[in-house]
Formats: sequence, structure tokens, C-alpha cells
Amino acid sequence: RRRCAMSPAAVVQGLALAALLVLSPAGAARQARRPNVVLILTDDQDVCLGGMTPLKKTNALIAQKGITFLNAYVPSALCCPSRASILTGKYPHNHHVVNNTLEGNCSSKLWQKIQEPYTFPALLKTMCGYQTFFAGKYLNEYGAEDAGGVGHVPPGWSFWYALEKNSKYYNYTLSVNGKARRHGENYSVDYLTDVLANMSLDFLEYKSNFEPFFMMISTPAPHSPWTAAPQYTKSFQNVSAPRNSNFNIHGKNKHWLIRQAKTPMTNSSVQFLDDAYRKRWQTLLSVDDLIEKLVKKLELNGELDNTYIFYTSDNGFHTGQFSLPIDKRQLYEFDIKVPLLVRGPGIKPNQTNKMLVANIDLGPTILDIAGYDLNKTQMDGMSLLPLLRGDKNVTWRSDFLVEYQGEGYNGSDPTCPGLGPGVTHCFPDCVCEDSYNNTYACVRTLSTSWDLQYCEFDDREVFVEVYNLTADPHQINNIAKTIDQEILEKMNYRLMMLQSCSGATCRTPGVFDPGYRFDPRLMFSNHGVRARRFSGQSL
Repeated sequence: RRRCAMSPAAVVQGLALAALLVLSPAGAARQARRPNVVLILTDDQDVCLGGMTPLKKTNALIAQKGITFLNAYVPSALCCPSRASILTGKYPHNHHVVNNTLEGNCSSKLWQKIQEPYTFPALLKTMCGYQTFFAGKYLNEYGAEDAGGVGHVPPGWSFWYALEKNSKYYNYTLSVNGKARRHGENYSVDYLTDVLANMSLDFLEYKSNFEPFFMMISTPAPHSPWTAAPQYTKSFQNVSAPRNSNFNIHGKNKHWLIRQAKTPMTNSSVQFLDDAYRKRWQTLLSVDDLIEKLVKKLELNGELDNTYIFYTSDNGFHTGQFSLPIDKRQLYEFDIKVPLLVRGPGIKPNQTNKMLVANIDLGPTILDIAGYDLNKTQMDGMSLLPLLRGDKNVTWRSDFLVEYQGEGYNGSDPTCPGLGPGVTHCFPDCVCEDSYNNTYACVRTLSTSWDLQYCEFDDREVFVEVYNLTADPHQINNIAKTIDQEILEKMNYRLMMLQSCSGATCRTPGVFDPGYRFDPRLMFSNHGVRARRFSGQSL
């Protein structure tokens, strides 16, 4: 088995440790072993609307023992594209997973052929000799009969316990190393979050002690149907969704999909989203228990000090913002911003970091921890390891790309025929959360001088939304028509560059960086070219 490339200094150190191994096998083996890594991925957990509040144990065991990234984002606010970005380290336009359907490349045969062999877990296992463990939700269409069913085990996983299709808490099927295992609705043996915890503890008990390990634990919580463990169904009875300044207001000067939401929301809609918010928190209490069990087991095994633990979510969520009841998919902070906590060797406790980071950075970071040469990958992201170690004078990005291709069909929604064709995910009062032309791309910029978001829609209007988050953190006022024209042109050009970037070109200086170069002659002369730039993302 080939190992990750090591520096000459590391080779010398390794030889010295190998000599010690003869004299003291147990002690030397512990010293020589590369770090272990655990990645906990929740489903639809926001950070902007208080999503971390219920997780007291997680806060104490990870955040207070390590670092909290205050500006962590996803490049697409939807489960499957975002998870594909985590696994590949790539933007959606490079991994080509554009939504949660097989047609959108979610766990399709094409994805399996083109992308899965090069995910970071595959490299960890084949190139770095890590034993790898997966448990939980993988991709929304995983297990589809048209793409190999649950018999398909992606390359790179030594132990595979993957949920068929989308998040559930009871009455689901797991692929156990390619064999279907059906679960029912008995809490003590079937509640998925607890099942994942127990499988993880079993792995830590019975794994090999001669190889480093990587674990990815992907919980259903707090995704719908928001089924709490029985001991938590009475928790948070007095909690309701936050009434921020963008709650239950009309999304004026925004894309038509936001403007179509009914304001004010009906009492039944508000009650529904308050109930959903409360139940989401209830499901997260079992995740909190999972974290506690995991950390205790690592400590008992004597492995905690040599293990990095990452905690994050695949996307944010909204509950009533701009009168949209509940979902994700939108370009706003509440949907694209996620929690990211990390503890591990060399990370000082109780730190916060304001750098702009994205989930495309997780793969490069974990490979970097394992000692893999990142120049050998095609990943768009950057290793967070210098930030985790607290290195001085780190050159970092000031912007990144957000992109989404709307779901929707040519036919009208039968419950809302008046809205015409192309809408989807509609509520009974005909407020819809998505449409085929809810297709957009944004540059999210965070520099010393600007906290800005610039977005273009691929629709007949070629609608533009721009927000200055320093003055308007809840993104109420679209300043596209009043911002300086030169900034608008530079952001348009930067968006064009990022939408066609790959690998190192995704990490070039942003508009407000000292090294940025702008040539107005390269600007697009018409919107037709821009429209093709969007449609090229689809398959």
C-alpha cells in the first residue's frame, strides 16, 4: 500500500521512531501514528438563527476545546450539492451535482464513475493507509435502483453504514457494507441518531490499532421529519423561531420567487414554522449525546489527544425570513452559513476565527493533516491547517462562489395552478420555496474593507441582488441599483472568473485584494453569454 508523501525531516523522524519501536513498541507506536480525524455532519443545521444553542455538550467538548469559525459557508445551500462539495473539495460547477435528483447528478452513475474515486476519503484510504468509517446519510439519491441500489459501496470506505435516500429517524434501510438492513420504529434499537452513535463506538472498540482512522458520521438531525427521541419530545416548550428584522416581511427588490411569498404569513404558517423550529432543536439533543459518547470513548482509548474532530452542517435553514416558511436553497446568510467547530492536536482552546472558509476546504484540510500532497489533487478549496495551528501572516481568500440551479418542472403545481409552470416545494397557501429559474450565482466577499454579496440570476430579467452586510446584516435592502458602478462591474467580472475556475484558479485574489487585476475589456458584452455560462452547469 502506498503511503502519503513525507518530507525528508519526517522520514528522518520516522526512522528514529522506528528504532524506538524495537525498544518500546506501545509508546513508540503512539508517538509515530499520524492523527486520526472525525467529521460530524448534521443535516440542515443553521447557525444564523440559533441552531447551535441546544448543543451544550458539543460546545463544551469541541468549541471550548478548540476553534469556532465565525464565517463558514457552503457553496450551495442544498444537501446533495453541498455534500458533494465536502467529499470532492470542489465547487458544484466542477463536481456537476446541481440538485437533489438523479437527473441533477445526485449519486448518479456518472457521479460514481467520475467523482467518487477521487473523493478525499478514497485518497485517505488508498494513498495514506487510513482505515475509513462512514455512518449515516450520504447523498439524497444514494440507494436508488437506477444507480446500483444499496449494493453500491463507494470506493474509499473500509466500513460502510449508509442510509438509503434521505434523512429519516425510524423505518429506514441501511447499506451495511453493501447489504440491506431494515430498521423499524423501536426507539431502543432503531432511532437513527443513536444507531449511528452505537456503530461509531463499536468501530472505535474493534478497529485496528495499527493504522490511523477517519470517521464521517452524518446525522439525520435536524432535517425533517424532526422526530425527537422520546425523552426529548417535551424539551424547549417555550421556544419559537427568532423574530429577526427579516422575519415575516415582504422581500421587496428581490428575485420574484422571494417576492411571491405572502406577507404577513398566516397564523397557521407561523405556528407551523414555530413547531418545526422547536422540533429541530429537540432532534439535536440526540446529536449532543452522540458527541459526548464519542469524545468519552476516544478519551478512554487514549486517542483523543491525537484526533481532530470537525463539526459542521451541509447547509443552513430559514424559518419565516422574507415570509418564506421553512426550507434552504436561497442565497441569503441564513441558508449558506453553517457552524464549523474544530478541536485537535496543536489547536489552542476557546478560539474564534473570522476568516472566510467554505466546506470545499474540509477535504484539503483533512488530506493535509494526513500528510498528502495537495498539489496532486484537483480540489478548489484550501487547507485550514495553517489557521488551525494559528500560523502568523497566512495569506487567505477574501471571497468565494455560491451557485445553485433551481429545481422545477414545465408543468404547473396542481395545488397552485395560478402560479404557472416551473415552481416546486409549494405550501398549501401557494408560497413556493423553489423554481426552475431560481438559478443563481454569487460572489460572497469578506475583506478588511467590504462585507458584500453580489448575485446574478439566470432568468429573463437577469436579476441582480447586492447586499452590504456591514450596514445591512439581515440583507433587507438590495443595493444593486445604487452601489458604485465600478464595483458592480468588478463583481460581475469576478463572478465570471469564479464560475469558470478550477483548482488553483479558484484561489486567485478577490476584487478588494491588493493583487487583484481587472481589465474592463474582458467584460461580457451581452447577457446571452452569461446565460450560457449558467446552463453549462446542468447535465
